[in-house]
Amino acid sequence: METVERLIRSAQELLWERGYVGTSPKAIQRAARAGQGSMYHHFAGKAELAKVAIERSAGELRAAADEQLGGAGTAGERINGYLGRERAVLKGCQVGRLAADPEVVGDPVLRAPVAETFAWLRQRLAEVVAEGKRSGEFPESLDAARTAATIAAVLQGGYVLARAAGSPEPFELAVHGLTDLLKEASK
Repeated sequence: METVERLIRSAQELLWERGYVGTSPKAIQRAARAGQGSMYHHFAGKAELAKVAIERSAGELRAAADEQLGGAGTAGERINGYLGRERAVLKGCQVGRLAADPEVVGDPVLRAPVAETFAWLRQRLAEVVAEGKRSGEFPESLDAARTAATIAAVLQGGYVLARAAGSPEPFELAVHGLTDLLKEASK
């Protein structure tokens, strides 16, 4: 079981850093300190291991987001907490980076956990926004689904801008700008 875990964790890290094409089975095996026989004993090949690794990363993203969005506080406080949580901004989103990988996007099996995760995230954010509307924190005119999509897009776009600039500043500006807009909407 330890070898399987090392293979999955190594694949997660390499997919995040290098993408699908840049992640060779040999690189995974080296990072996991596992032989070729071990890898192919547990997984049919790179695609199967990548699918498991992507699903794991997606599950971790969901758990972290749900912990923030389902915690204590008002809807706005929970959204702000989610927006402001600690992130490896210059590495980008572990799941979002895969949406820019042509090999992942071109393979329905690999793309599915990425698409499902972002659909889940938009839905979860929309639930929190709708809760804020019901409590009177947000105005009735605020569309929960569009606001949720905006929050997700600002985060993902912020990662791209930060990576392009080689600085977390564009990400931070985008997040603070969105926080300001949400604060204004709640007045």
